[in-house]
Amino acid sequence: MGGYGSGRAGWRNKVEECRSLDVNRLHREGCLAPGYSGGWNWMRDGESIANISMHSNGLTLTLEFRVSQNGSEWKDICQPIRLDSTPCRFGGSRPWFICPGVGSGRRCGRRVAKLHAGGTYFLCRHCYQLGYASQSEQEFDRLLRRANKLRTSLGGEPGTGALIARKPKGMHWKTYDARVAEIDQLEESANKLFIAAHQHRWPDISLFL
Repeated sequence: MGGYGSGRAGWRNKVEECRSLDVNRLHREGCLAPGYSGGWNWMRDGESIANISMHSNGLTLTLEFRVSQNGSEWKDICQPIRLDSTPCRFGGSRPWFICPGVGSGRRCGRRVAKLHAGGTYFLCRHCYQLGYASQSEQEFDRLLRRANKLRTSLGGEPGTGALIARKPKGMHWKTYDARVAEIDQLEESANKLFIAAHQHRWPDISLFL
């Protein structure tokens, strides 16, 4: 049995900063099938940084892990999570977690695709009141994020210092030219907003952009 991490409950406030379980990914890996018994690892740079044990009977996925809060001793946790499914429009079904969180004496019970380790247990983002990193971005950050997404979609590297990748094989020139033009427009707009936001602090900033 492994430990997924340590820290005080509620110390994270962004979804991206929490280790998460994705029900669709677990389903693809066969972890929700009746009789499954195994584990799940979180990796960083090819190294395992945290892990948990999991067991499924097809109706419930039981997690076993260890957690330490506020520097206290590690505590063993056994957390059962109910599973549900809904039919897809064109056949088959889609799996869901039923969030086991409890607040103000009431169970959450939300049908969710992801649970997050924002405290002692894996719960939905609503229970932990988690936001997304994009919600706290300034406008120029959002523009650059969109530009970087387009850059990587062409097979290139993110960042204004990187060259925009050449046209991918099979892509129409019209599509490629439109994406390059959008990248240029997004980055130019981001630069202008950045200058406007910070020029009062560094009057000569426009000389370096």
